[in-house]
Amino acid sequence: MPSHVAIVMDGNGRWAQQQGQPRTIGHREGSRAVRRVVRAARRLGIHAVTLYAFSEQNWQRPEEEVSALMQLLRDFLVSERDEILLHGIRVRGIGRLGRLPAHVKDVLDALSGESAEHDAMTLSLALSYGGREEIVDAVKSIARAAVAGTQDPERIDDDTVERHLPSADVGPVDLLIRTGGEQRISNFVLWGAAYAELFFSPKLWPEFSEHDLFEAIASYQTRDRRFGRLSTAACQPDLRDLRHV
Repeated sequence: MPSHVAIVMDGNGRWAQQQGQPRTIGHREGSRAVRRVVRAARRLGIHAVTLYAFSEQNWQRPEEEVSALMQLLRDFLVSERDEILLHGIRVRGIGRLGRLPAHVKDVLDALSGESAEHDAMTLSLALSYGGREEIVDAVKSIARAAVAGTQDPERIDDDTVERHLPSADVGPVDLLIRTGGEQRISNFVLWGAAYAELFFSPKLWPEFSEHDLFEAIASYQTRDRRFGRLSTAACQPDLRDLRHV
């Protein structure tokens, strides 16, 4: 079972267009898919789920669509609060959260505080997020520490960088899922996904069900995760080579 699953939730707008509906309806249906998948992940005992909810580049979308997305986010946090707290889920936001409107950030901050000590599962919402932007922000933070004399530049290593990457707080990504048929990771968890197994689903996000999550995990369980090493099978001796020993 993967410990950390990250999901690029793609296809809300296309789903709505196929239904002859405005894009905002697709985002509403997408929030229902979030509920299904998070509940299924919790039942499976997955330690961490990171959802690409709103990218740094999404601010460039039409103002009406951005406003609708922010309201849906707030509604989700409010409506799911009791279930999140009941099941011991820790909720947090990652990204440039200062850009979020106050009516969203206040609710997110409150739920993050209430659930901070929970350890059944961590649900990370990537908001105003970009993988490159996160790395740039981490580099700036490390540079400031070096200038202040609290960080020796010669002692900067992977662990140093990860301490400054909020997305890495729950460990590396084991399985990265993208819906909607596209096969790219779109600037998502670039550091944490270095050795992630990738699963691309043709399903548009509003159609993605718990069974689709199970399919992605089943695929993950067939992978040989070598992390640059030889596979386990390749490391086993061939007994035929021992006949002359």
